[in-house]
Amino acid sequence: MSGGRQDLGPRLLLLAGLLLLAVNLRPAAVSVGPVLAEVRAGLDMSTLGAGLLTSLPVLAFAGFGALAPQLARRIGVHRVTLAALLMVAGGLAARSVAPGPVTFLVLSMAALAGMAVANVLLPSLVKLHFPDRIGRVTALYTATLALGLTGALTLTVPISEAAGSWRVGLAVWGVVAAIAALPWLRLIGHDRHLDPAPHDVTLSQVARTRLGLGMALFFGLQSMHAYAIFGWFAQLWRDQGYSPTSAGLLVGLVAATSVPLSLWLPAAAARRHDQSGILLAVMACYPVAYVGLMLAPHDLAVLWAVLAGAATCTFPLILTLIGLRSRTPAGTAALSGFTQSAGYLLSAVGPFTVGVLYGATGGWTAPLWFLVALTVPQAVVGWYVARPAYVEDQLRSRRGGRVPDNAS
Repeated sequence: MSGGRQDLGPRLLLLAGLLLLAVNLRPAAVSVGPVLAEVRAGLDMSTLGAGLLTSLPVLAFAGFGALAPQLARRIGVHRVTLAALLMVAGGLAARSVAPGPVTFLVLSMAALAGMAVANVLLPSLVKLHFPDRIGRVTALYTATLALGLTGALTLTVPISEAAGSWRVGLAVWGVVAAIAALPWLRLIGHDRHLDPAPHDVTLSQVARTRLGLGMALFFGLQSMHAYAIFGWFAQLWRDQGYSPTSAGLLVGLVAATSVPLSLWLPAAAARRHDQSGILLAVMACYPVAYVGLMLAPHDLAVLWAVLAGAATCTFPLILTLIGLRSRTPAGTAALSGFTQSAGYLLSAVGPFTVGVLYGATGGWTAPLWFLVALTVPQAVVGWYVARPAYVEDQLRSRRGGRVPDNAS
């Protein structure tokens, strides 16, 4: 689907499909958090079950996301995207009427599996259909993803209260996913298979490159921050005297701040030959927000929420880099799959350690210093992955080619 007036309709349909897909890449993971207490009470879910439930997104991203490139090569990227959305819609709708905790957990994993696969495929879809507009399209879909995240965090409770049931508050996100599947029903008629050999790139091959390892490590470090922020900062602000509703709104502000920035940052990064400057500038917001939360967590909470939200824009930037650090759609899919699968698995360390430190000390100074410390290796790895390079070139170099490690 390249330029030309006759291609405008299909390109608009594809863009609409990508944006609707992006809206659904977070609600399955975060919509249950605001009503977790009600879910536990309604299903008689144990503390162990609740802990497993909050860990499912990481497990799904790490496990099922790795399957996405191979499925796209064999079945077709559009068909796999449609199947993933239908899994999200079906899993979310079915879990809202689950009679017990085990069924709820199984159906949650089904929805999260679909979300994980779609999450990995999005960068390769952009590379496949909009190779000359990676920055702009990535900006649009990451901003839309942030809107879906913000909506799930801030609307699930009001919808549940209006309907008088947490089940309705969760079921509505299944409806949203079903709507998002509609454009893909038509797009599967124009499906594309990711490039076969000799351009094929596997996850295991990416794992043996310095760029692949660096991308996965950076993705994991930025995810540690994100999961810690969205998993624990509501409790932090509640401990500072904010009501549960106000604390939730502050976390919603963190997510909402990334929306306008996500519209600008990916395109700005894509216009640059070297993205290290813009990436390091965004990362600098992390320690400022964390130190601010130690010094004035209540009075300047809005400022620190905005800065934390700006810092989380490392996420759209790393997604942009996935497209910029590969030459082919198949390379993008493999780099995306390894980066996100390995990165999400690593990310579990962040919120878990924050919880341990919070429980051990009864305060937030130690957890916040831990998060500050994480910014040091993240800055080093970020500087490396932001330098011009292609994963295919590093693979060719390993096979005896002459392409240097950071050749562009």
